[in-house]
Amino acid sequence: MLKPSLRLYSVITGITVLMVVFLVTLFLVFPKKSFPPARPAVKPHLAYKINIDSLDISFGTLGINQHLSALLSPFISSQVIEKIGKETRQVFDVRKLKAGNRYARISAKDSTRRTLYFIYEINDIDFVVYDFRDSLRAYCDKKKVTRLRRSAMGTIKTSLWNCFTENRLDVNLGMGLSDVYAWTVDFYGLQKGDGFKVIYDELFVDNSPIGIDRIYGALFTSNGRSYYAVYFDQPGKEGYFDLSGQSLRRSFLKAPLKFNRISSRYSGARMHPILRIARPHYGVDYAASRGTPIVALGDGRITEVGWHGGYGRFISIRHNSVYTTTYAHLSGYASGIRTGAQVRQGELIGYVGSSGLSTGPHLDFRVYKNNKPTDPLKMESPATDPVPAAGMTRFRKTSEAMKLKLDSIR
Repeated sequence: MLKPSLRLYSVITGITVLMVVFLVTLFLVFPKKSFPPARPAVKPHLAYKINIDSLDISFGTLGINQHLSALLSPFISSQVIEKIGKETRQVFDVRKLKAGNRYARISAKDSTRRTLYFIYEINDIDFVVYDFRDSLRAYCDKKKVTRLRRSAMGTIKTSLWNCFTENRLDVNLGMGLSDVYAWTVDFYGLQKGDGFKVIYDELFVDNSPIGIDRIYGALFTSNGRSYYAVYFDQPGKEGYFDLSGQSLRRSFLKAPLKFNRISSRYSGARMHPILRIARPHYGVDYAASRGTPIVALGDGRITEVGWHGGYGRFISIRHNSVYTTTYAHLSGYASGIRTGAQVRQGELIGYVGSSGLSTGPHLDFRVYKNNKPTDPLKMESPATDPVPAAGMTRFRKTSEAMKLKLDSIR
């Protein structure tokens, strides 16, 4: 017969076992009670990286000849506006406000409607904030920029511009392609059926496209020839190269200006429009509006600047021991252009005019090779430095991968 203490222990143990069995059975038979998920933390509503959940924000666009004082005088005292012009100039000079740029005013959401911040967008990315909450504080910041890798293609029917318009592509991409191929493709000689494929990054701010960043690779087909371009970054140098590693950048640009048309070509006997006699014309006349910028075709030293008889205002540039270029009938010269000055490729040297013996605004452009005239439109320009041998293994991998991507665009 069990002692009372042992009987009590047995009873307690039995009850415990029954409770465990009951709970396990309950857990297995009945579904677990579902609880609503924890609410995620509510993200604050930000504008220009400022929490505006309890504030009001309004936007506007700067008008022509509109100054900061006109924008702020209804909300901010003249003393504070004066301090902005004097004490925050190191952050941003308010004299550089541009018509058409956007601004925003952030104010308290109460009866005072007190202006707490004023923001001016310097461009699509950069902005300046004027903080009026305590003492005046000004600082610059940037919007978050998102990059999206894209590809595009097009076939030219009438012009490169129309091709981009028809395909709803950013025309800045076309400008980028013209920069990549400035030394290899004559963009003024494009024909119907020419085309391109391109891989690039497009930039977005606040989910809106703001422009094109870098072109990583392109294929341009013109006059039956295909030109691949591969972006390659190497220590201290970056640029675009063909599939063999030769630089697409040449010693000379294809043309020294953006022209409307070629009004006269290289010829051994052309009827002079004023003298009305047949005489050689060892250059190319580019018709363009008066004042159109003219740039140096390549690096070199200016050997002559000034009036040169029937050529009017005239510039001659010696690029090396082989090539010299001349620019005639100018309306004026760029600042710093003088005999003996060094110029860089693409540097502004003058403006289209009609000085000298000329019937209208145009540039008479000539190229001399070994002191003999040569047709600028047929000149083969030597390439600049190729990819160095030490970088060829990495370049081949980059170029082969890019070629596959370009060829796969349909």
